[in-house]
Amino acid sequence: MTRGPSDSGPQGAAALRGSMDATTAPHRIPPQMPQYGEANHIFELMQNMLEQLLIHQPKDPIPFMIDHLQRDNDYVPKIVILGPPASGKTTIAMWLAKHLSTNLLSVESLIAKEYSPLAADARMHYQKFKMVPDMLLIRLMQERLKEEDCVRRGWILDGIPETREQALTIQTLGISPRHVIVLSAPDTVLIERNLGKRIDPQTGEIYHTTFDWPPESEIQNRLMVPAGIFEGETARKLLEYHRNIVRILPSYPKILKVISADQPCVDVFYQALTYVQTSHRSNAPFTPRVLLCGPVGSGKSLQAALLAQKYGLINVCCGQLLKEAVADKSKYSDLIQPFFEKEIAVPDNIIMKVLKQRLDQQDCVERGWVLHGFPRDLDQAHLMDNLGYKPNRVFFLNVPFDSVIERLSLRRTDPITGERYHLMYKPPPTIEVQARLLQNPKDSEEQIKLKMDLFYRNSAELEQFYGDAITLNGDQDPYTVFEYIESGIINRLPKKVP
Repeated sequence: MTRGPSDSGPQGAAALRGSMDATTAPHRIPPQMPQYGEANHIFELMQNMLEQLLIHQPKDPIPFMIDHLQRDNDYVPKIVILGPPASGKTTIAMWLAKHLSTNLLSVESLIAKEYSPLAADARMHYQKFKMVPDMLLIRLMQERLKEEDCVRRGWILDGIPETREQALTIQTLGISPRHVIVLSAPDTVLIERNLGKRIDPQTGEIYHTTFDWPPESEIQNRLMVPAGIFEGETARKLLEYHRNIVRILPSYPKILKVISADQPCVDVFYQALTYVQTSHRSNAPFTPRVLLCGPVGSGKSLQAALLAQKYGLINVCCGQLLKEAVADKSKYSDLIQPFFEKEIAVPDNIIMKVLKQRLDQQDCVERGWVLHGFPRDLDQAHLMDNLGYKPNRVFFLNVPFDSVIERLSLRRTDPITGERYHLMYKPPPTIEVQARLLQNPKDSEEQIKLKMDLFYRNSAELEQFYGDAITLNGDQDPYTVFEYIESGIINRLPKKVP
């Protein structure tokens, strides 16, 4: 049997010692390693597993971790919805539960559970005192959350916790929501709204005589007036809610969103849905690899320069790289020069060699990069992807044709001073200067239209290839565009919901 270099022969041992020798430090981590960890969320996986180990403290951690991995439930919904009476929190919770295919838990549903001694005890307390003791309610909740459907599909807590003591006890037991929504509205609006509340005893759906009246006469006939909705009782509940909510909110400082309930219910729902579908900022190490796509004149170069200036990313302009390769007489200059002289496109394989040489340099690996000018079509994107250069943020800057024409066709250059002007945004100071200005042939309307047509002919395939790409309106103030790009880089990508 022949031995490979990793076998225990003298050569293999020498190679192993050489690769592990401390005197050869610092060692360079291959770029593929952080890319793999990032693509597969290794940091978040280990963080979630460690959190669960510390919360549950199993006697045998290995089977516990295996079971945790097999469940694959790190990203199921875990939502708390709070709000004053008549704020619509139950309606929003029900709509979210249906949309996200998750479980809705409320005090009423917990105590209504059949074949549970705890639920029977809670019902008895509720019938006598119109409330459930905190520890009994939390034990009921623990029992429900351990059931398989809650483990697999997640949960939404409607109106729980009601007090700070409940919130702290829930946290102590390791029940940790990912998103907390608090609905808010003026008390006068809530009191008026509560008077028109009606409930369907069969489905539990809540309706309103003014804002949400069911069209079906069958449902209308069976609607009931819920207990405790008269003005005095509502005011008492509001006072109790305000006394408790200010003590609950500090328990969830970083996962909390307050939404105004004084607007149509559909608007409240979509704001809540948007929030629960966002991922909180990760603590994982992150090296940005940004790709900016857009037609000529969309502002890619400016945005790349702003990113490089603020975050220290390496600004990689594909066209500039090719020009530098020729000017520096690099090993690729003889290959590129003939194409420049004939003013024809440089072949993809040559571009990729120059690009690979730049992206492999240590500053790009350590600090990250922002690339623009490549890829321009699907073949180039595949070529780049196959060589392992995968951007983790892709932005498409969309700009209308008229705006691009305005930006580019009015550019002029003074042949004497070299000063650049724009006839609309930066006009020349005198008539004499304006008379001698020249236009670059590339800025003619015909050339601009050809380049834009070429980009938009390929952009649909590129957007499909980069499924997580973020599309932005590039026809606005450049610093506004930069803020959107910055937000897209700093925050995690939104989850795709079918």
